[in-house]
Amino acid sequence: MKVSGVQACDVNLARGRAVVKFDPGVASPDAISAAITDAGYEAAPEAPADAGVDEEGLRLDRQRQHARAWLRRAVLGVALWFPFEIIHWIRYFFSHQHEHGVDWMTWMNVVTSTLAILLVGQGFYRSAWSALKHRTSNMDTLISMGASVAYVYSLTALIGHLTLKWPLPDLYFMESTGLLALISLGHYLEARARESAGSAIRELLHFAPSTAQKLVGLTETQEVPVAQLLVDDRVIVRPGDRVPIDGVVIEGKSSVDESMITGESLPVSRAVGDDVIGGTVNHEGMLRIRVTKVGKQTALAQIVELVEKAQASKPEIQKLADKIAAVFVPAILGVAAITGIGWFVWGTLHDWPHVQTWGMLAKAVCSVLIIACPCALGLAVPAALMVGTGMGAKRGILIRDIDALQSAEQISIIALDKTGTITQGKPKIERIETLDGYSEDELLRLTASAEQFSSHPLAMAVVNEAKARQISLAQATHFTNEPGEGIRATVENQELVVGSARMLGEISADDNVSTIHIGRRQADGSVQRLGVIHLADVIKSDSVRAIQSLHDLNLKTVLLSGDNQHVAQQIAREVGIDDVRAEVRPGEKAAAIAQLQNNRKSKIKNQKSLRVAMVGDGVNDAPALAQADLGIAIGSGSDIAKETGDIVLVGGSLTGVAVAIRLSRATMRTIRQNLLFAFLYNVLAIPLAAFGLLNPLISAGAMALSDVTVIGNALLLRRSKIDAHPEVENAPLNQ
Repeated sequence: MKVSGVQACDVNLARGRAVVKFDPGVASPDAISAAITDAGYEAAPEAPADAGVDEEGLRLDRQRQHARAWLRRAVLGVALWFPFEIIHWIRYFFSHQHEHGVDWMTWMNVVTSTLAILLVGQGFYRSAWSALKHRTSNMDTLISMGASVAYVYSLTALIGHLTLKWPLPDLYFMESTGLLALISLGHYLEARARESAGSAIRELLHFAPSTAQKLVGLTETQEVPVAQLLVDDRVIVRPGDRVPIDGVVIEGKSSVDESMITGESLPVSRAVGDDVIGGTVNHEGMLRIRVTKVGKQTALAQIVELVEKAQASKPEIQKLADKIAAVFVPAILGVAAITGIGWFVWGTLHDWPHVQTWGMLAKAVCSVLIIACPCALGLAVPAALMVGTGMGAKRGILIRDIDALQSAEQISIIALDKTGTITQGKPKIERIETLDGYSEDELLRLTASAEQFSSHPLAMAVVNEAKARQISLAQATHFTNEPGEGIRATVENQELVVGSARMLGEISADDNVSTIHIGRRQADGSVQRLGVIHLADVIKSDSVRAIQSLHDLNLKTVLLSGDNQHVAQQIAREVGIDDVRAEVRPGEKAAAIAQLQNNRKSKIKNQKSLRVAMVGDGVNDAPALAQADLGIAIGSGSDIAKETGDIVLVGGSLTGVAVAIRLSRATMRTIRQNLLFAFLYNVLAIPLAAFGLLNPLISAGAMALSDVTVIGNALLLRRSKIDAHPEVENAPLNQ
């Protein structure tokens, strides 16, 4: 951030990736990467997407090299320390003379400790020196100083004993070697655990094949890198192959396994006109597809981007932890200094021998420096968030940031759109009722001609039916759309009004189907009815189970629908929703959410955790998704709904809502456990170390164990049962 021209920077340390926003006229990628490298983190600009460079593979290699470097240090450190630690305790328990003076064992400890400082400690000293150059400090500052205090004190005491005949005190050569060995081992285990925690993105990226069979001419194919494909290129996907890139089927029919993207276990049928997603598996039929998205526009790339963004986000409590960690090292250096002064004064007041005083001083100061490292505090949230978002991505649940996780945990009311959310959103014509002498096909032709520019599901159903009957559409002009009501358009010199009965100034008596009313405006301004098209939308096969899962989580469900009261009540009864808000226009859905929120605030006092979520998929749901405390967008819906949603369900299944709620509860529970452990560890351990109750070696083992414990607890999140058998817990009460 100190580089001139840099405006913002987000770091995902787990994946070794920084996204930097900068002014190219002032700064450059090389200058930015040089600054990061100079700060102690080797960096290089990422290659462009079309360069054919496996950046994820390079990042993984760097992570593994980092882990191997710590493993080498740990193995060397343990080899220098552990055998002599065993010999020390054997001599202690089985030798009649516990005090051996300066003997071969002492000199071996001097040699092994010196080698450990030079060979094992170089990683810590290099990092501490880099921080010092930037006038700051880090955890390696504490490790380096702790090891140095133990080593320098022991060496000074030994030389004083040999030359000035000082009494020989306890020496901490083995402790200096052991703490470097144990903390190196902890760093290795931490690096491996981070690699495991961040595996979700790598697994997603590995789904995308690196090459594709591009059609050249009518029948000839050529194998090309996927990165070189362009929009409108045509590719062949053979049975058993992965779909190389996002596209639309232009020839063929097959079933495609989309589980790695959507979390849905059953293959889906794909035929001409259907979209396919890069990385999915084609089963039995050959498909020809036309490329529709490339590079960062593909579904897989957007999923990875959303997961990375979520993993790099920080809740307020993590920002507080970061602020504490930023001043923690200087504060601990102050505590260590006070500890040293305290022991010096205590020893002087009690007339201790100087060697004993300095021995206790060195032991306490070294223990404080080692055990106070705040790395567990820094890992507490990122580790849990990395695992939680990865679990969601594998199930087709994309969580935008930590705020969405926190909100999902606190939800008490779920408001659901009907069309495309509870139902399939693909209504079909059941029957056509004609008036004024029109035939079914003629009425259908006029209606479809007027509706051909509308994106409403009912309008699309009419247009698709006309195409299926091979009816030629007429040109429509003066098209206007009235959200939630219908459209007006001029077709063959007559102004048509197509939409709800209310739009034609009538009241519909239909109680179990959706209807489109067609009328023609007369010269006097009145509307002459031409007919009614009756449609039906099928409820999704898993909607009943999904609603029951939400009720099992003690969540109240509300149906928000633009349909008339009879249709909305019918759908609600079938899926098990008891609270229905019908005939809600698109502009009124946000107001309905606000009303639920206001009811919540007025009826329930001192319960700020209660929140309202909105689940929807259409453009008309975007305001409601934004108004809700949590917006959950069905991934099969429009892009604007997905952009507005805090959580995106890629597969389009409503069961993902309950899974997302369970996932948020489990993840936030793990985050709290980690933060509690990290805070308690430092709060309880530092006083024990300052009062000389901890040996430096025990402090080193405890510090290394704290890091591994935090990440290990995050990895245990993978065992949470979020898919089935909803947990029984103190969820918010139904209202």
